[in-house]
Amino acid sequence: MRVDDEQALRAHRQRFDRNGQLFSAPARVNLIGEHTDYTGGFVLPMAIDFRTAAVVSPREDGRAVFYSANFEEEASFEIASLGRARGEWSDYPAGVLWCLLQEGIDVGGFSLTLMGNVPLGAGLSSSASIEVATAMALLGHAGVTLPMEKIATLCRRAENEYVGAKSGIMDQFVVTGAVAHRAMLLDCRSLEFELLPLPEQERVVICNSMVKHDVAAGEYGDRSDEVEAGQAVLRRERKGIELLRDATLEDLEACRGKMTPESFARCRHIITENARVIAAREALLDGDMERFGKLMVEAHASMRDDFAASCAEVDTLVEIAMRQSGCFGARITGGGFGGCTVNVVSVEKTEQFVEAVRREYAAATGIEAQCFVCEPSDGAIALAAKVGAA
Repeated sequence: MRVDDEQALRAHRQRFDRNGQLFSAPARVNLIGEHTDYTGGFVLPMAIDFRTAAVVSPREDGRAVFYSANFEEEASFEIASLGRARGEWSDYPAGVLWCLLQEGIDVGGFSLTLMGNVPLGAGLSSSASIEVATAMALLGHAGVTLPMEKIATLCRRAENEYVGAKSGIMDQFVVTGAVAHRAMLLDCRSLEFELLPLPEQERVVICNSMVKHDVAAGEYGDRSDEVEAGQAVLRRERKGIELLRDATLEDLEACRGKMTPESFARCRHIITENARVIAAREALLDGDMERFGKLMVEAHASMRDDFAASCAEVDTLVEIAMRQSGCFGARITGGGFGGCTVNVVSVEKTEQFVEAVRREYAAATGIEAQCFVCEPSDGAIALAAKVGAA
């Protein structure tokens, strides 16, 4: 499961005939708080021990050369005349370079190798892992240090403005700033955060439905548009509302006739989801995993019904999980339309849970699910500090 640092360094030497400097960034799973981040709401993610490694070395020709060891493909750009997105994997690291240049950061010529084990299209934020790993490598190459909030904001901008995906700040923020053994409660408007402990007697299990999604286009973008349209109505009609996180269900109901049924349902999901995140914080602080799990199940129902962002295979995974002894809660995680579920399971039942979910999901769908027992891991800044201290 782990990306081997020496393997990444060796791949870079073989490709570019130069030693490079290693940086890395994890993936993330969101325990609760889906589609709330781009309306200034609350989320509760944690970094997990999937990872993207980025190895960088200087060049003298003024070019940016990105090599994906996973795809065995190379993309090369003239830094001084970096163009727009191409609709390819290289858009994510190239978008980070574009944002750094927009900030006036002098990034000289470089070769950069990317190698990772984050499942693509699974809702574990492979894109943010690539972006943040690239940002750490290019900042190291340029000899520039930026605060956590700035790195996350630049990487989000790369995804929004260069790649063209309508994502919020959650993924890039937790991938940058997570701390091992903690979940992160993030206020996506103020970027204030709180690190919360997860009980040692429980495990987080990720189950991949193997149904992939593409967040840069399609239904994810449609949902974002529907949310924005509803939010615009609330902003216009109700005093004091700037973002959906300011609205109550009473506000939404008062404006129901002025928005489409789709916008109403999407906004109802986000308003109730923000309340669930705050309740989940209290459950964690109280050590009440029964309550936490119930909130997860409610969140899944809301994603399925109000946000219409689940699918039959993911719903089946959740139903199977909730039949298992020792499972407190299960729900879809990530942008939706496929991808993974996140499950909280008692430690003594974890192995039995994984075996049962795999068996029953294969029987129900004919698909072999991938299941991973995950630890809350360090983000990119903490990982870089540990490498520097080694």
